[in-house]
Amino acid sequence: MKNRLLISVAAAIAKMTFSPAAFASPVCTAQPQSKWMSPAKMKAKIAKMGFKSIKVFQTSGSCYEIYAINKDGRRAEVYFNPVTGAVVQNNID
Repeated sequence: MKNRLLISVAAAIAKMTFSPAAFASPVCTAQPQSKWMSPAKMKAKIAKMGFKSIKVFQTSGSCYEIYAINKDGRRAEVYFNPVTGAVVQNNID
């Protein structure tokens, strides 16, 4: 009985920890893609912000997302509003 309870609790924790919602990108804009900056213009803006060595540049949900090195030399995963170019979420290692 005790083992069953532990297994149930462990399963519930795992479900919450590894749910797809935990890995979802933030909502960056409600504007249609026709209003977004072109990828080339966005990449230029990102470079001016000091991000270097952009390994990945992609569309993620309603955001532009990059994996790059920030101006302090640290790895960063950054989500941008594709209309304004503003940083919406910045995850730094």
